[in-house]
Amino acid sequence: MAFRASRPEPPAAPNGFEAEALAHLDALFGVAMRLTRDRPAAEDLVQDTFLKAVRAAHRFERGTNLKSWLFTILYNTFRNARRDAMRNPVEVDSEAVDLAADVAAAAASDPERLLLSAARGEELRRALDELPEAYRQAVWLRDVEDLAYADIARVLEVPVGTVMSRIARGRRLLFLRLTKEAPAVRGTAGGLRGRTAE
Repeated sequence: MAFRASRPEPPAAPNGFEAEALAHLDALFGVAMRLTRDRPAAEDLVQDTFLKAVRAAHRFERGTNLKSWLFTILYNTFRNARRDAMRNPVEVDSEAVDLAADVAAAAASDPERLLLSAARGEELRRALDELPEAYRQAVWLRDVEDLAYADIARVLEVPVGTVMSRIARGRRLLFLRLTKEAPAVRGTAGGLRGRTAE
């Protein structure tokens, strides 16, 4: 007779939790694509986020913002994975380098990118992609995902004042870029320094 050890099961998720969480799947995937800029990595990130959310469902407080809670898990998972990747030596896969053109062509047909292009125009997407990461995240969560400032602060783990500042500066950079007044934006807010309000 074989003895089978049973693993302890995680606490059961509250009724309907999975369905409520799945309603935010598209929004989570959109943010994951913005963070990773790679479809398979974004899919893995969303999958890890849902797994962690379901396992921790018993800790979710009913009546609070589920979308914000899921975004917090997603951002923390992304940060942890990025931190772990920095600790590991970089390995170059020559086969992946050879297939880079194919990946770029596939990314161009990504549904999120097509939607953004159709809804807001290619120029806006480009301008948003060129924002420094901190500004891009804050503007995306506020203007696209429609999260409140307090929720964005929890997701990004920064004070509300910092969120407001990043959104204001990010929007200003977008405006300048879209009106052709902006100097090239390259990962810093240097485009705003030295400019006076007109």
